[in-house]
Amino acid sequence: MKIYTKKGDSGTTQLIGGRRVPKSSLKIEAYGTVDELNSYLGFLRDHDLAKAQTEQIIQIQNDLFVIGALLAKDPDAKMALPELNEKAITDLENWIDEMDETLEPMRNFVLPGGHPAVSICHISRCVCRRAERITVDLSASETLDEKILGYLNRLSDYLFTLGRKIALDKNVAEIPWIPSK
Repeated sequence: MKIYTKKGDSGTTQLIGGRRVPKSSLKIEAYGTVDELNSYLGFLRDHDLAKAQTEQIIQIQNDLFVIGALLAKDPDAKMALPELNEKAITDLENWIDEMDETLEPMRNFVLPGGHPAVSICHISRCVCRRAERITVDLSASETLDEKILGYLNRLSDYLFTLGRKIALDKNVAEIPWIPSK
């Protein structure tokens, strides 16, 4: 099978189910942003992380493929796709709680950075928030699985907490944001 089909040369792409839509549609923007987030998480995995963190990220990447498929589906198509289950959201919450037990309480916002893996967590968090905003817009015109928005919201919290945990693990000082007076 060839990777190129030339069918998209006119600026359209095919949804799961067969319907063609403009590549600029909100639907394509939503699952494209989820794909971008997944790629950043792959980049994060390439850094020296704890085994549990790497395993969590792999699970998240799989969840994001499910979300991408659900977003890429033609809403009129009658076909079964993998489902995002509530456990995926609960896993994120449990991981956040576990990391939070080891972290100093937040007293200020922190400036992103200090280590490449921490920076990638913050970039991923921002891309996740963008995916969430776009998916909220899409949900105004199309019925989506409500767990998608909950998952993306929780994932951005996980990525923020993971960045803090990696900073702790790497012995990198968090720089608090202190507004000038």
